[in-house]
Amino acid sequence: MSKMERKHPYLMGNFAPIHTTLSSRPCRFKGTIPEEFLGGQYVRNGGNPLQRDTERDLHWFDGDGMLTGVYFQRIPGSPGVQPVFTNQYILTDIHCAARRDHWIYPILPSVATLADPTSFSLRILLEVLRSMIVIFASIWGFIGWPIKRISSANTNIVHHDGRMLATNEVGPPMRVLLPLLKTVGWFTGTRAEGESGDADNSGSQFGGPGIDGLFQEMTTAHPRVDPHTQELLLFHSTFVPPFVNYSIVPAKKSLANRTCFNRPIPGLVSGKLMHDFGVSRQHTVIIDLPLSLDPANLIRGKSVVEYDPCGQTRIGVFPRYLPELIRWYETSACVVMHTVNSWDEKFLDGMRINMLLCRMNSVAPLYHMGNLDVPNTVRQSEPECRLYYYQFPPCESEFSQISRQWALSAIPFEFPCMPPHLEMTQTRFVYGCSMRNGNFATSFVSSIKIDCLVKVDLQRLLAQAKADPPPQVDGCVDKRSVSEILESENDDDPIRIFAFPEGWYAQECSFVPRDDAKSEDDGWLVTFVFDESQLDQNGEVTYGSRSELWVIDATGMKDVVCRVILPQRVPYGMHGGWFSEKQILNQRDVNQVREEVYTR
Repeated sequence: MSKMERKHPYLMGNFAPIHTTLSSRPCRFKGTIPEEFLGGQYVRNGGNPLQRDTERDLHWFDGDGMLTGVYFQRIPGSPGVQPVFTNQYILTDIHCAARRDHWIYPILPSVATLADPTSFSLRILLEVLRSMIVIFASIWGFIGWPIKRISSANTNIVHHDGRMLATNEVGPPMRVLLPLLKTVGWFTGTRAEGESGDADNSGSQFGGPGIDGLFQEMTTAHPRVDPHTQELLLFHSTFVPPFVNYSIVPAKKSLANRTCFNRPIPGLVSGKLMHDFGVSRQHTVIIDLPLSLDPANLIRGKSVVEYDPCGQTRIGVFPRYLPELIRWYETSACVVMHTVNSWDEKFLDGMRINMLLCRMNSVAPLYHMGNLDVPNTVRQSEPECRLYYYQFPPCESEFSQISRQWALSAIPFEFPCMPPHLEMTQTRFVYGCSMRNGNFATSFVSSIKIDCLVKVDLQRLLAQAKADPPPQVDGCVDKRSVSEILESENDDDPIRIFAFPEGWYAQECSFVPRDDAKSEDDGWLVTFVFDESQLDQNGEVTYGSRSELWVIDATGMKDVVCRVILPQRVPYGMHGGWFSEKQILNQRDVNQVREEVYTR
């Protein structure tokens, strides 16, 4: 069946976009809201197409950014709390332009168009040309809103130095204001549009004048914030030399004050799709996948986005402030969308760098998310996505091979999380998403549907690997399946799984620590959950479908301590984060939000 004959899997069920936005809608709840939640907010970001056009190419990575949050509002004069629901579009340039002039939507070519090996080069060139005409027409005033940046800001949301930043790979972060999820403006390293006060680090920012400067603003959707120094670390991946640049933004009151903007990272020879990276206290790790992003492929009769399963994955390690000292290590071809954590460890021969990541041996989901057939050249016999451990030799050593690389567990593992205040240090536990059936790596929509949350005891599994080292690359420490782990009655099991009821599916979770935590895992996991019994016989959502927000005890991984009933459903999205009351109260001052400009 061709893609024109089948329904797009990411326009059906709870993947389908929602077009009703609500603000501060009170929610009822069941159970007990932990005291640490009071005044805080859980926010999830995700693509939500402004129009549901089934005639055009569409990919799950497309779509206008939409933020969805539950704010645990304190009730004045009482110890009580009222959860309130808000969801709002992020008012990017492309969203505002399309809202004013519907005929230009969609403004940008779909990722599905760029990845489709059957797309004609002329068709892609025409779509790119159309986008350029629309963008220039908007700047010249022929369209109601000037499109100065093309990011949809639809992937992630992070906190840094009094700002909440929504991110996406094709532009700088967009600052938003919590708890009402108002759009403030683009953040380019010194300040955000709409802010009051003077810019930080005067004279420095992402990018610069001209086309090259515009490309250098393209920022990873997964910037890292050092909880110790408060630095914001990120990279800018483009398809023009030097292909990857690197920036560090210090906080206003930082333990470190070493500004670094647009520093080239040597050793890359082509544009690549690079989504995430690793940062320890002293080192940065860049991942060069055999997944190209090269417009020149059109001349060669290939798709702009292309995966080479016979290629090599290269991992580059360098001291945090010295990207020119990068050392590259090669391993077998794989896809890494998300890293988990990185930390330094002192040995007799120097400082070794450790890294946890989600390693996928198949790129099939990239095509399936765009309703595309998976090319025979990238098919895998046994697709898998697992939690992997890597250790690299000291940067000063002469060794050019990765010291250790193998899976910690055989179960599917993606969308990882850990306590933010413990990032960049060696922790005992990490958390992530899994499923009873599927593995995140096959070309079925069920491969992305999460019905299990996982807690992994790294200390136990690394000790087990030290006693009995698994084979490099393809080895695995714990070979049990999800069902075998669920059958375990051992409360001291190194892998604990919280399984949702049949037909219920979750999204990426966040860890919220207890204020007086007695152990590292003393806290809660919070996530949005949807009951698919609300779908009709055709798999479509029914009127009045609702999602819930669940708070799960992270220590025992058994109990749901609170369920917040939301006024509408939350489509399966990308990444979320927990923002504390302190972070919300200490946001930087704003003169104007974009909504005020948009509505007048």
